[in-house]
Amino acid sequence: QVQLVESGGGLVQAGGSLTLSCAVSGRPSGNYIMGWFRQAPENERAFVAALKWNGRNTWYQDSVKGRFTISRNNAKNTVYLQMNSLKPEDTAVYYCAADEDGSPWQWDESEYDYWGQGIQVTVSS
Repeated sequence: QVQLVESGGGLVQAGGSLTLSCAVSGRPSGNYIMGWFRQAPENERAFVAALKWNGRNTWYQDSVKGRFTISRNNAKNTVYLQMNSLKPEDTAVYYCAADEDGSPWQWDESEYDYWGQGIQVTVSS
């Protein structure tokens, strides 16, 4: 079992950058998929990006490709979401999540077993 704690959110102007961090307690196995999701007001939670804990595969929602980068530091047990060229429509609560079975449906939130508490990102125009 793992616990996830997000940090790094806040308020930024459009065009700016933020890096979210997800501290992972416990020791994820190589099969774990680590994902970021977001939920804007009055919207359902949506997939943003994911990676395999012990591999090179990454996946992105189309709207963030080329702007967001997901990465990890295994030694620090931390997953990052570097967000560049932020837009007002990126405003949301961002969640870190872990899928212990390494499902191939990494965009499906129902595949994830553990969730962080969420952190607010607000992009002003």
